[in-house]
Amino acid sequence: MAQDTSVPPSTRPVVRRRADPGRRQLLIASLMVVFGSFMPWISTSLGSISGIRGPGLWTFYFSMLGIAGVLIPWRRVAGVQALLFAGVAVALPVWQLVRLYRLVQFQGWLPGPGLVLVFGGGVLAAVAARKLLAPPAEPPA
Repeated sequence: MAQDTSVPPSTRPVVRRRADPGRRQLLIASLMVVFGSFMPWISTSLGSISGIRGPGLWTFYFSMLGIAGVLIPWRRVAGVQALLFAGVAVALPVWQLVRLYRLVQFQGWLPGPGLVLVFGGGVLAAVAARKLLAPPAEPPA
């Protein structure tokens, strides 16, 4: 039996799903935290201390949760993942700053670029989580 090739395999139009608001921001935030986790978190006169030697490892792990939030199709689950990711990416740099300030105040050290990048990525992830968890907007009529 020969197959009829005169009819196209699919006659319905291809419909692309509109991207959820906040997914692009979540991706940028995740990439910021990935790169910031490996960069120096503390700069001293003797050298720099990489974030991956301490809490940067945990921020790197949670950035993978943010990337997973970008890829999954469920908006609410992505929002919860972004919220967890944002909490860790904001809390660990703040904890690092407070801990070092209590030890030696600001004598001989400065926050490194990785610490600032991870904190900024955490704030951006919180903004993305807010957009993902908000009720969806009505489509234009």
